[in-house]
Amino acid sequence: MEGRGVIPPPCVLIVATRGQHRHHVNDTEPKKKKTKKKRTVTVDFCERRRMKFLMVFDFDHTVVDENSDLWVVRCLPSGRLPASIENSYRGGLWLEYMCRVMKYIGDQGIGADDIRSVMESIPFTDGMADLLRFILENKSAVDCIVISDSNSLFINWALRAAALHAAVDEVFTNPAEFDDAGRVVVRPHHAHDCGKCPPNICKRKVLERYLSERAEDGARYERVFYVGDGGNDLCPAFCLRAQDAVMPRRDFTLLKLLARLEAQPGAAPVKAGVLPWSSGAEILQELRASMTSK
Repeated sequence: MEGRGVIPPPCVLIVATRGQHRHHVNDTEPKKKKTKKKRTVTVDFCERRRMKFLMVFDFDHTVVDENSDLWVVRCLPSGRLPASIENSYRGGLWLEYMCRVMKYIGDQGIGADDIRSVMESIPFTDGMADLLRFILENKSAVDCIVISDSNSLFINWALRAAALHAAVDEVFTNPAEFDDAGRVVVRPHHAHDCGKCPPNICKRKVLERYLSERAEDGARYERVFYVGDGGNDLCPAFCLRAQDAVMPRRDFTLLKLLARLEAQPGAAPVKAGVLPWSSGAEILQELRASMTSK
């Protein structure tokens, strides 16, 4: 929290302008000899102090301690899928599988309230609720996004039930909605050309686009934390900088992949530091330390 001292006056940046710009000023003026002009941009002191850190979370087995796509099956009377559905998964095509799962659930007459009630009961990973509450209390210093291969209904239900949705600025996931028959329909987040990721979402492309758009808005992150557990969390780790941190959950796939990558001669390295975690408390400790070391 900021002290109660005198607020410094706005800073003035001197910016040399040249070439084309997004905004052109007074293009109708007579042409003059090209020279570098200087313009002044006033930046409020508080604005410079905001959003210095970015927390990026996976959702399943990261924010929550279960796979939300498997948790939803609890809304069925038997709590299990028939073998014809359960055995229909084909490698790399999880979204297609989940579409069949949700169609089956809808065909059994399971309504929206029943599905929502089950998803609102999904347990959060130890310490994650406290971590998200800390982020919520420090929104002037921390941005927070979720990038997940789950779906928008499951994630929003879980976050809202825990009163933690305001901690997350944006959720990037597969959009989901109820169709006219009352069944959940899940669509791909986007199309992409990355050969390392499932066809419906490449988390690296999502993160790169978000960082690019935030940079256009003037946001500069001192440090980015990427927190995940699975194989599809490796690709976004490659777009992190040396001062950033990729935080793989202990005893899960991402940590094993990072260890294998480090031991592989000639493999492209991940620039970011690798900080394994077991609970949200460890992530919170690292975030606090970064914030207080400024």
